Amino acid sequence: MDITIIGTGNMGSAFVQCLSKAGHRVTVTGRETEQAEALAAAHKGVSAAPVAQALGLNEVIILATGHADAIDALKSLGDVRGKVVIDITNPLTADYMGLAIGHSTSSAEEIAKAVPGIELVKGFNTLLAEVLIQGPKFPGGQTAPVFLASDSERARQTAKALAESMGFSTIDAGELRNARYLEPLGGLNIYLRYGTDLGKQIAPTWIRR
Repeated sequence: MDITIIGTGNMGSAFVQCLSKAGHRVTVTGRETEQAEALAAAHKGVSAAPVAQALGLNEVIILATGHADAIDALKSLGDVRGKVVIDITNPLTADYMGLAIGHSTSSAEEIAKAVPGIELVKGFNTLLAEVLIQGPKFPGGQTAPVFLASDSERARQTAKALAESMGFSTIDAGELRNARYLEPLGGLNIYLRYGTDLGKQIAPTWIRR
């Protein structure tokens, strides 16, 4: 696939590495141009571009920014109508101990409202960057799943194909509003990893053979 990744932090960098390894063509962009260029130089099939030039003809966007920056970042790419957007964000508070929004809406739903015309799927937000990099297999043969919630079947199938190309299994989590369940699960995994001494093997907590 031809994919644009916006965001060069832990998750954006992990996606660049994993998608390059899986043979996808990736354009990476973000606030830090030098970091995007360094990522591109380190991985096959990856190029860097300024935000306004990063979309091109790519049909898939991975939104790997912080929650607070997600909507503006997506809009900064230009005309994204008709594009599949994979939202991996989690709407955490500044101390990572709670959700900034939830219950009656989700980060994913708010992004879809603010940027009409996109086909958005919530996914990968329950995985840590280190799990992406190490791969889906855990000791004992267990596999980390990717949960996918979307109102667009095209977006769901695109994210499913992407996850499977990286070796992950997928679980259909239903319509986009079910991101209200997935985002707290992402927050729980982050807390268990960084707020306790349980380590990276705790996330995702729900794994299967």
